[in-house]
Amino acid sequence: MKVHHHIRAFEQVLASYDGKLPLHRHLVVYFKQNKQMGSSDRRWASRYIYSYFRLGKALAELPALERLAIADFLCNTDLSLITDHIFPTAAEHVAKPNEEKVAFVKKQYPSFEIAAIFPFEAQLSEGIDQQAFLLSLFVQPNLFIRVRETHLPLIKARIEEAGVAVQELSDTTLALPNGTKLEQIVTDARLYQVQDLSSQKTGAYFQPQPYDYWWDCCAASGGKSLLIHSLEPKVKLLASDVRETSLGNLQERFIAAGINDFQKKTIDLLQNNDQILHHYEFDGILLDAPCSGAGTWGRTPEMLYFFEEYKVANYVKLQKAIAENVVKYLKPGKPLIYMTCSVFKQENEEVVNYLLEKFPLKLERMELIKGYNNKADSMFVARLIKQ
Repeated sequence: MKVHHHIRAFEQVLASYDGKLPLHRHLVVYFKQNKQMGSSDRRWASRYIYSYFRLGKALAELPALERLAIADFLCNTDLSLITDHIFPTAAEHVAKPNEEKVAFVKKQYPSFEIAAIFPFEAQLSEGIDQQAFLLSLFVQPNLFIRVRETHLPLIKARIEEAGVAVQELSDTTLALPNGTKLEQIVTDARLYQVQDLSSQKTGAYFQPQPYDYWWDCCAASGGKSLLIHSLEPKVKLLASDVRETSLGNLQERFIAAGINDFQKKTIDLLQNNDQILHHYEFDGILLDAPCSGAGTWGRTPEMLYFFEEYKVANYVKLQKAIAENVVKYLKPGKPLIYMTCSVFKQENEEVVNYLLEKFPLKLERMELIKGYNNKADSMFVARLIKQ
């Protein structure tokens, strides 16, 4: 039976994964090593493994296949062969709203608690709707792109011509289904940047001025650097990261975007960098701090499944140490933009409070950008002014 083929494929993928690599990277390697799997096999195996991890540690007492049947029912509006085989009573409910599906699972499995999927309620930043946030973990977030206002009609038209559903969220933002092969539709990479909706919204806190000198101190592959440049093309920019490979990716993205006027440096922000930066003074610093990534777990549910709570304290130490080492390079009256993609208050409001107590900083405003109502990630951002 075909369902047994699906079961075997899922069990083999699950047994091969230990959580050390991001799941999407692991699957690329796995499928290359198992070339006998056709496109349909790969698609179903990917769906099953992602659905499985979206259940977190809820119903942990059940066998893996039974958990998968429940998870795949909660995460999708069409019935899979495995759910139909193991959890057949779910068939008539599969297209219903998630609230009703959760209630149905609770009725069939009284020990099921949706809060067990994300058992960190006490650590959440203020203002989060826990129920809406938990339900969002069953849904794969959209693919968001940022474009120039003048290019948006053309790009949107091309996407629609390719038969892909696209939403125009602003003059510069489009939302597409996750997994869209955008590079095959819009071949000129200079016309758009892939960037989550909430990440784009952090730009409202930057407020760069022409010829300002800004430092993106944890630049990674340059998403925030490109964002600030789109807000003020005349801004001067230093992008740094501890990883040379990330800065290589940043340079490729900047060149593809037609931006040549920038500096990049490999800098370990946990060290004293006075010899490198002693004469630098910045008009603004972007600190997109290393964090748990809890606001992105709808996109990477394997991170939720394998997460251990003690790691939050480790990230907080890292965030405080980095912030302490960059504030001194900020000009008086200028902003430090502190950001995380976390929903934990220890990494967000509590780090901000620590910085306010330790340094001559004034909080202008801060926000937990709630992506869970928009099929997007959630992000925290604070604008702090040096006194």
